[in-house]
Order: sequence, then structure tokens, then C-alpha cells
Amino acid sequence: MFLQENTALTSILSVLLFPIYFQESFISFAWATGDPGWMLFTKRLLLLLPILAMLLGLWVSIAALLTAIFRHDRRSFVMSLLVTWWDLGKSIAYFWGGIFRFLILTAVALLGTIRILIQGIWSIIQNILFTPFRLLRAAGHSVVSSNVPWIAVLLTLFWCLIEATIFTYVTTPLVIDTFSNITGEVLAISFIRIPLFVFLFFIVLGSYAVLSTFVDAVKSKSISSIAGIVVIELVVIMVEVLFLYREFVDSLVPWFAQYSANFDISMTGILAISVFVWFGVRSLSWFLFAEYGTPTIMSVIHGKGLKTSESKVAEEIERVKAIDFSSDIIESIKQDTAWIQAKGEDLLAAFILPPLQVIAGALNFCSLLISGDHLFDLPFDSIGDIQRSQSLISELKQEGETLGGQTK
Repeated sequence: MFLQENTALTSILSVLLFPIYFQESFISFAWATGDPGWMLFTKRLLLLLPILAMLLGLWVSIAALLTAIFRHDRRSFVMSLLVTWWDLGKSIAYFWGGIFRFLILTAVALLGTIRILIQGIWSIIQNILFTPFRLLRAAGHSVVSSNVPWIAVLLTLFWCLIEATIFTYVTTPLVIDTFSNITGEVLAISFIRIPLFVFLFFIVLGSYAVLSTFVDAVKSKSISSIAGIVVIELVVIMVEVLFLYREFVDSLVPWFAQYSANFDISMTGILAISVFVWFGVRSLSWFLFAEYGTPTIMSVIHGKGLKTSESKVAEEIERVKAIDFSSDIIESIKQDTAWIQAKGEDLLAAFILPPLQVIAGALNFCSLLISGDHLFDLPFDSIGDIQRSQSLISELKQEGETLGGQTK
């Protein structure tokens, strides 16, 4: 009799505690001790959490079936237990599918990030390469559209450089001979040419300044100013003709004599030709560009500044800003930032939702045993479906108060 009772008790315990017979084997298989590294990682990743959740579900289900005897609505409770197992199965399926989804999203995010980096580097390279051309374009546009005659100013300065260069080479021998006679020493050409070039540059530029002042005096119809400027202009003509243009024409005399027989020219003829050359050069350069370039240069030298409208200045500032950061680049940066943020949220959701699905499915067994209802609504579609712990506790308290009121 005792043996029969012992056998019956053993059978009942074997039925109630049946997970004991295989849970150790399942856990050992999922833990994969002694397996190769890749297999160990794969088993622990794919099998360990689902097996632990299933074992927890089995033990809680046994306890839940035992309590079903004392529950009021047994049929509904048993159906809820079956639904809980169904949710756990879906959670495990979501867990395995979520791992592959996370890998795919990671690959897509990496490729997209690499694409954005390449495009960003290429944009920087393009900006570095094409910035000089953009600056030239902006400078050209500002020169063309500006009310300041920059082209005339540049041509005036360039022409002064040309004249100074020509007269430097022409008058260098005369200057060397003059200083040698004064000092008794032979001076080097390189020592003379640089200061002579600077001196002649300012002489030529001053000649245009006197001519500009003479034109202004004629426009103002001031007789005294006109008379004074005429005297100064005559002195300027004498100085330039005697010391610059005379030397230039005199250096051309051997060339004239080479192509004409018995060529002879007096000093008066040389001076007349020099005056004619001076008048021709000054007239051509004055009416072409110096008439507009010289007043601007004089305004800068006198510290009067350049007359530019505020709208032009604002346009130039906006144009320089547009060279550095165009609206297209800023809009592209905004779009890339939004894309990276969205992909980061997707990756975060794909990383944490799959294991949480399984954990939530296992916890639903415990909540079903204690309160007769599920704690989580599965599956989780987004991170927003995961409630905060405080919200869950508040809901549980409200449900407990409701159940307590109904019992009373």
C-alpha cells in the first residue's frame, strides 16, 4: 500500500515538475560550452534568451494551472494562458527576425553614412578647388557692376608701370653717368634701376594727377585756378619732355638713321617730336581710361574714400557669404542630419525591441499568474510602445483598486 501511494505521488510530481527533465539539457545546449567560437556566439545569441523564456513560461504555467482550480472564471483564465503562449511564440519569432533586421539596417546605415561622408568630402574638395574661380567671378561681377571705375584705375596704374619701366631702361645710362660724374664712382645698374623705377612711377602718376586737376579747373571755369594749373602743366611738360621723352626719342634716332640716307636731326626737332609723343600718349591714355581712373586714385590718396552705395555694399557682403555657404549645401546638410537621426532611432529600436519582446512575453506569464491579465501588449512595433515603469505601476495600482472595489 505504501509503495502504491509512493508511486502515485512520484507520478504526480513527475507530471508537475516535468521541466526538470530537460531544462538542464536545453540550457547546456544554448550555453554551448566547448563549441567553436562562432557556434557558441550564434547559440547564445539566438537560443539562450528564448529557451530561458520558455522554461519560465512552463514553470509559471504549471503554477497557473494549479491555481485555476480555485479561480472563478477558469475557462477565460485558461484561454488567457494559451494566448500568453501564443504571444511568447510571436515574441521569439520577432526576436529572430529582429536580429536580421538589425543587421540589414546596420548595413544600410553604414552605406548611407559612407555615402554622406564621401559627398561631404567631395563638396569640401569642390569648394576648395572652385573657391578661387568663385572669388574671381565675384570680383569680376563687383568690378563690372560697381559705380567705382576699377577697370580704369587698374589700367591707369598699369600704364604708369609701363611708362616707368620704359623710361627706367632708357634713362638708366644717363642717370649712371650723372651720378658717376658727381661722385666719381661707377654705380651698379641694379643699384640704380629700382629707386629710379619708383621715382619715375610717381612722376608719371603725378603727371596724370596734374592733368586731372587741370580738367577739373576748366570744368569749374575758375580763371585763377586755370592759370595756375596751366603754368604747372607747362613745367610738367618741360620736365617730362627734357628728361624722359627726349631720351626716348633720342634712343630711336639710330634706328631712323639706319633706314634713311644722310639722316640728321637737330635738338629742336628731337624736342618737337618729344612734345608730339608726350601729347599723343597723354591724350590717348587720358581719354581711354585715365580720365576716370586718376580721380579715383587721387581720392584714395587724399583719404576721401570711395563713394559706394549701401545697397552695393550689402550685395557684396551677401555675395561673399554665398561663396562660402550656399543654400543648397545648407539644405543638404539638414537633410543628411535628419536622415542620420531617423536611422539612429531605427537602429536603436531594432537593437532593443527584439530581446524586450521575449522578456515581455515571459513577464506576461508572471502577471497572468498574479493578476489574471497581461502586463504588456505584444508585439512592440516601436520604442513608443514601451511604457515607462512609473506608468506601468500606476496602471497596476488602478487595476488593483478597481478589482478591490468590485470584490467589496
